[in-house]
Amino acid sequence: MPKYIIERDIPGAGNLSPEELQAISQKSCGILKEMGPAIQWVESYVTDDKIYCVYIAPNAEAIQEHAAKGGFPANKISPVKTKIDPTTAEG
Repeated sequence: MPKYIIERDIPGAGNLSPEELQAISQKSCGILKEMGPAIQWVESYVTDDKIYCVYIAPNAEAIQEHAAKGGFPANKISPVKTKIDPTTAEG
């Protein structure tokens, strides 16, 4: 199943409280449960004004549907082509 990086423009994201992040996470998980197992949230990274999310989904349209249902921005959806890490240097 394809993996995607979703860039969400959320001004002040880095200042969200733990309670606000929990509420956002709960809303997202509720929508994912309704949509079924084909779309999965792996993890997210919060920066000052953006949240970068890693999802597994059948296509970008499923991610857009999730975002629309949740009222979350999905400003850029990029399919992951491959993954590298320090072990890639070892050949």
